[in-house]
Amino acid sequence: MNIAVIGPHPDDQELAMGGTIAMLVGGGHRVTLVDMTTGEPTPFGSEEMRAKEAAAAAKVLGVQRVAVGLKNREVVHSIEARHRVAAVYRELRPNVLFAPYGDDAHPDHVAVTRIAEDARFDAKLTKSAISGAPWYCKRIIYYFCTHLRIHFPASFCVDVTGHWQKKIEAINCYQSQFYTGRSGSDHGSVVRYVTTIGQYFGGTINRGYAEPFYAEEMIGLQSLDGLVV
Repeated sequence: MNIAVIGPHPDDQELAMGGTIAMLVGGGHRVTLVDMTTGEPTPFGSEEMRAKEAAAAAKVLGVQRVAVGLKNREVVHSIEARHRVAAVYRELRPNVLFAPYGDDAHPDHVAVTRIAEDARFDAKLTKSAISGAPWYCKRIIYYFCTHLRIHFPASFCVDVTGHWQKKIEAINCYQSQFYTGRSGSDHGSVVRYVTTIGQYFGGTINRGYAEPFYAEEMIGLQSLDGLVV
């Protein structure tokens, strides 16, 4: 299966669903991380540093990354942004899209979700100026980011116990975001928070770690072989 994971900034995909990404890659699926922005500026990062960190995390997970080139902190849901992302869909031709859950404290994340959804529609249009041949992504699934402290309304969880350490290894590639310039309880606090979430959702399915997802469209199963019981 061909899968694209849309991230507002490099590290969002790894934080939310790094274990699932590792599992998918291990299962022979093609996974591409689509970075809408470079994530800069940040207090302790730089364009060059973030690019190196993102490349290192991609190597850990065994995936490719592509950059859309929108401006961090100023992402706007616009026709231009939609068509730029639709062109990426046409190039990658994914069967499944993962995008951030739409309820978020970060304006970039909210805009990215709308762009990802509408670009899915735009990518299938004929007689358009969008580059590439028309393509329609059959399914969109939402992952949960870390900015808004809400009770995640998860539709299902993926058991990622066997892939958790690879997820943490990928997250730890982003030293500028989670460790540099931080001390005391703030040093690595985001990684600890993500670990707590993983353990909580793992507990809901009687596993060590799990990642939650939300789906508006019906999820179909061909068998119950993969069902956690």
